[in-house]
Amino acid sequence: MMEEEGPRPRNRFTPPVIDAWGVEELRAYIEALREEIGRAEREIGKREASRAAASAFFKLGPRG
Repeated sequence: MMEEEGPRPRNRFTPPVIDAWGVEELRAYIEALREEIGRAEREIGKREASRAAASAFFKLGPRG
């Protein structure tokens, strides 16, 4: 299922208040953040691969 495209919020991430969290809650939060970072990095990789493929097809130089 595709996520709906809509207006992007200016601030996509609002950190929670973690002052009262225990050690295990903090570790779980860190693990969730690592998973989200991995998801974002995979998406970047897909987009860079698509751009490289298009550049190769059209024989354009890579753009940043």
